[in-house]
Amino acid sequence: MTAEPIPHWPGRMVGSVHVRSTPEGAPERAVFVHGLAGAATNWTDLMDELKDDVTGHAVDLPGAGFSPAPANGDYTIAAHARAVIGLMEETGPAHLFGNSLGGAVSVRVAAQRPDLVRSLTLVSPALPDLLPRYGPVRVAAAATPRLGEWVADRLRFVPAEQRISASFAMVWADMGLVHPVRLHDAVEELRRRDDLPHAAAAMIGSARGIVAEYFRRGEDNLWSQAARVRAPTLIIHGRHDRLVRPAMAAKAGRTFPQVRLVLLPRAGHVAMMEMPGVVAAEARRLIGETRLGNAPLGS
Repeated sequence: MTAEPIPHWPGRMVGSVHVRSTPEGAPERAVFVHGLAGAATNWTDLMDELKDDVTGHAVDLPGAGFSPAPANGDYTIAAHARAVIGLMEETGPAHLFGNSLGGAVSVRVAAQRPDLVRSLTLVSPALPDLLPRYGPVRVAAAATPRLGEWVADRLRFVPAEQRISASFAMVWADMGLVHPVRLHDAVEELRRRDDLPHAAAAMIGSARGIVAEYFRRGEDNLWSQAARVRAPTLIIHGRHDRLVRPAMAAKAGRTFPQVRLVLLPRAGHVAMMEMPGVVAAEARRLIGETRLGNAPLGS
């Protein structure tokens, strides 16, 4: 087993959301957006790898992590995007990173506010797919009216250790590589969230937000938004992703105006957690290209 992992970065409230940040002093800034059932801590190790390149700010989306529930109960992709835009208006223009749900949110942010996004790095982004894998089908079931609430209520009686093990087995290519400290952290965080009155609503609402995007048509469709992204874009997929089909990279390559595609043969759905050094190297390359004014040259 590898050495003891670093502690999670300290957090504070910025407006209506909780944000974990690396120390100031790097030449540029970055904002990191987690996926469904995730939190800012999903980015801890990647932020450590990049701390000399960017001052990192990882957001807990509304209702997730240590962020409070939104007053209006809105967990749509658009609402999450507004929360990220609010943070980026505080940080100033930044390199934007998103995983899964956070990838979908980040695409909308980059399309709507190009002035705030210097580059866009997406790790297994949850973009609409006509042939969803088993994981998204489960998300759709959880998002079904009444069924989602019933499932969430029953899951509370399943031990936190069992729920976390099932979740990690789904998103990591090899769960045996999860450090015991990170596993313990995740279990303790789930126990804390079990006591929050808004936890189930946040999960169900965000799941419904993803499903709604899969059926959205017109110029607000996420693929239409992707075609309007001006920022140089890096998209990373894991070959063993059980939630998002790596084959979606081909459509992304045809859609994003300036894009480089990377397929990691030994990663799953959360490559930034599984192999942060590799993801950091690819992101550092993109940041350097952006600094020099060069667009990604393809995979």
